[in-house]
Amino acid sequence: MEQYKDIRSGLLDYIYGRIVPEYAGFDPAHREDHAITVIDQAMRLMDGLVPWRSSQSAETAALWMEDIDREVLFAAAACHDLGLVNGRDRHHLDSGQIIRNDSRLTEWFSAGQIETIAQAAEDHRASGKSDPRSIYGKIVAEADRVIDGETIIRRTIQFGFTHYPSLEREAHIKRAVEHLREKYGRGGYLKLWIPWSDNAARLNALQEIIADDSAVYRETVRIYDLLA
Repeated sequence: MEQYKDIRSGLLDYIYGRIVPEYAGFDPAHREDHAITVIDQAMRLMDGLVPWRSSQSAETAALWMEDIDREVLFAAAACHDLGLVNGRDRHHLDSGQIIRNDSRLTEWFSAGQIETIAQAAEDHRASGKSDPRSIYGKIVAEADRVIDGETIIRRTIQFGFTHYPSLEREAHIKRAVEHLREKYGRGGYLKLWIPWSDNAARLNALQEIIADDSAVYRETVRIYDLLA
C-alpha cells in the first residue's frame, strides 16, 4: 500500500484488518470492494485538491482552502457505511454512533477528530436533505457516488435482489429503472460536491442513457441477465 505510506501503520492495519472486513456481511453492493473503492477515491480527490486550486481564481480557490487531515479523511471513508450492520434506513446515523463508540480510534484521533469522522459518515448519504457539515463529509459523499453507469446499474439491481427477493424479472427491471431516474436522472436527488471531481461528466453521460427510455431499459436488462 505504497500510496498510503503517510498513514500510520497501526491505523492502516486496523482499517484493513478490522474495519473493511465488516463490509463482508453487508448487501452485495456494499461489500469490501465498495469500502476500498470509497477509500481510494476519497484519497485521490484529496490529492487532486492542490492542482485544482492552482488552476482557479483566488476567489474560487479560497472556497476550498480548508486544511484536510489525511488520516481523518482515510478513517471517515473507511467507516462511512458501518451502520449497514443495522439495516439501510438509518445506516448513515448508525455509522456515526459506531464511530463515536469505537474506543480503538482514540489511539490515533482526538475527540474532536472522531466527531468530524462521525459527522462525515452521517452526512454522506445521497438522499440527505442538508449539505455535509465539513470538507470531509463532502469528499466522502463524492467518493461514495462512484459515477460509473454499469456499476450503478449493477448495484441497483443487486440491491433489489437482496431487499425484494420475491420480485419477478420484469418487476426487478422496472424498480431499477425507476430508482435510476429518481436518483441519477436530470432533476434527481443526487448531489455532487467536489468541483475538481470528474463525476459531473460521468453523471451527464449516465443521464443521457436514463433520458432515453429504450436505452436505459436495454442496459438494465443486459446487466440484469448477467447477474441473474
